[in-house]
Amino acid sequence: MDCTQLNNIIKSGKNILIVSHLNPDGDTLGSMCGLYSAIKDNFKKKADMLVISHVPAVYKFLPYINEAKSLEDYDKSREYNVVINVDVAAYDRMAGASVLFEKAEHKINIDHHKTNNGYAEFNFIDAEASSTGELLLSLMHEMNWKITPETAKCLYTAILTDTGSFRFDNTTSKSFAAVAELVKIGVKPAEIYKNVYENDSKGLVLFQANAVSNAVFENDNKIVYTIVYKKDIEKFNAGDDCTEGLTEKLRAISTTEVAFTVKEISSNMSKISMRSKNVDVAKICSTFGGGGHSLAAGCVIKSSIKDSVKKILEEIKKYEL
Repeated sequence: MDCTQLNNIIKSGKNILIVSHLNPDGDTLGSMCGLYSAIKDNFKKKADMLVISHVPAVYKFLPYINEAKSLEDYDKSREYNVVINVDVAAYDRMAGASVLFEKAEHKINIDHHKTNNGYAEFNFIDAEASSTGELLLSLMHEMNWKITPETAKCLYTAILTDTGSFRFDNTTSKSFAAVAELVKIGVKPAEIYKNVYENDSKGLVLFQANAVSNAVFENDNKIVYTIVYKKDIEKFNAGDDCTEGLTEKLRAISTTEVAFTVKEISSNMSKISMRSKNVDVAKICSTFGGGGHSLAAGCVIKSSIKDSVKKILEEIKKYEL
């Protein structure tokens, strides 16, 4: 599918739904809101947005984010002839939205993850792009769409967060060219940075300090991990998004090669967040049905905390660190 077809499908679409991925981050939410904004501005039509789980508080500044519906509160009688997934690396990452996806006449997948297998009818996948936000900006150019300050703010947020404030290896000259353009359109970088990275609650800071202080080091300090229990989240009133950025803190230790966080979901389910400096953690997470990027990935393991830690360590130690 080329951009002409994409443009025509969106232009003629009667009911359009934009879907973000499970446990949404800045890239999927920024891309979702950016596409929503661009469709509104270029075609004078309103798409719907679907968030699979809750919107993290730090992203509630995004334009139009309050228009998004959750799986619980969207109109279940409404059918869509066009469904566009943004930053949804795998089919199961849209969770309950798969029902709407399957019913759609046109299924579109816009993503930058190398693990994306092209599960849709129409796939726009660029693993060289730093983020889905960067890819979307490129597609908008090819379709000759106008980009307003609201759209620019959303796409900038997507690029900023998925490059780790332009610190990660996925940051390229194209990334800087993209954000330079968005700033010219009206984005205020300091304002967005403050919203995303300087908006933590006291409870969250104390919770993460506790999690870091309880970190476990193995293999000559090359592997470091911490376990997050539900009781600790409640104790500090840290919120559902309490592990955001936590694994990066562990990776920042000079001796670390691989870092991971194990978050207790239930007695037999754990959510894993992995970061590394050289090891392909996306490959490790894919073993458990997860995925992501080479140096930043995640998965869910249906095991106890103890067994989850054991399984992850076994996979890491297959690599020469």
